[in-house]
Amino acid sequence: MKDPVGFLRRQQEADNGDGAERWQRMESFYNRRLWHQLTVELLEFTLIPCFPSGDNLLQLYEHFISDFEHRINPLSLVEIILRVVRQMSDAQMALNLLEKTWEKVKGDDEAMILCRTAIAAIKIKIGDLQETKKIIEEVDEMLQKLPGVTSVHGRFYDTSSSYYQWVHSSREHSLSAWLRYWEKAFIILLMHPILNSLRDTENQWLIDTLYAFNSGDVETFFCLKTYWGAQSDLANNEQRLKEKLQLLCLMEMVFTRPANHRQMTFQEVSHQAKVSVNEVEMLVMKALSAGLVKGSIDEVDHKVHMTWVQPRVMDLQQVSGMKERLEAWCADVKNISILVEDHAHEVLG
Repeated sequence: MKDPVGFLRRQQEADNGDGAERWQRMESFYNRRLWHQLTVELLEFTLIPCFPSGDNLLQLYEHFISDFEHRINPLSLVEIILRVVRQMSDAQMALNLLEKTWEKVKGDDEAMILCRTAIAAIKIKIGDLQETKKIIEEVDEMLQKLPGVTSVHGRFYDTSSSYYQWVHSSREHSLSAWLRYWEKAFIILLMHPILNSLRDTENQWLIDTLYAFNSGDVETFFCLKTYWGAQSDLANNEQRLKEKLQLLCLMEMVFTRPANHRQMTFQEVSHQAKVSVNEVEMLVMKALSAGLVKGSIDEVDHKVHMTWVQPRVMDLQQVSGMKERLEAWCADVKNISILVEDHAHEVLG
């Protein structure tokens, strides 16, 4: 029979340091069924440097956490389990615990993704690459359905990148996987305040490159080629980057225009995306087939008319542009409302 309170009291008696107060606090939360407060305490406690050694975390899980783990927020539970797993020298034991946890958190997408990612990481270490491939493909599909960027994206792409480095001995495949990871990772970076630490330093070009790529600014991106071109992985994939950048440029052109003024000439697209006029139609067709935009092509008048653009991560400048367009739209609605009120008697009469 489990005795969670007895376990906590034994730990409290054996702890001569600051931890004694934490054990007592966890006992209080447990007895009062304050599961959220207890979860927060555990997330902090399991990170204390002096505690995660030996099998301390495993003992904590088996004798205490397992008693109420169904009460813990699924994502928080997986985070705690990952710390327990790091103490396990037996890979199969670690996999067994993660697989049991995965079954328990199936109702939460992020928790399930994080758990499956951890399983894939261990599978890589033991050389089970066939199963790793299956998990990565499954999780990648799940990630596509999540709104925005979450805390689990970065860890999945890190594991995915490690897998491709193990699988492919050829440099071409390794670079392809790395480039895919880089393209995904920069979206996460755009949202992280860590970028500010690079401002006004010799690495300012990194920020400028990320923002130019995200906004589809072809001209600025290639003006920075002196810097990013020195990175062999990027330089060797310049054509592929350019193709993706031109698609982003087209999306940005659609996004920055008012909903009622999204007709563009081939010449305008050619100038902005830095492609020849003869290549514009193919660029637009690629965007349409990929579901990035919706609209039609007028081959006779050499014009494209867009009705929709796929939502994506925006930087502050893009958010500001959206705010201005919303304000302009509100002003138009207000003016129409006033116009209708002023002439209502004529219509009703």
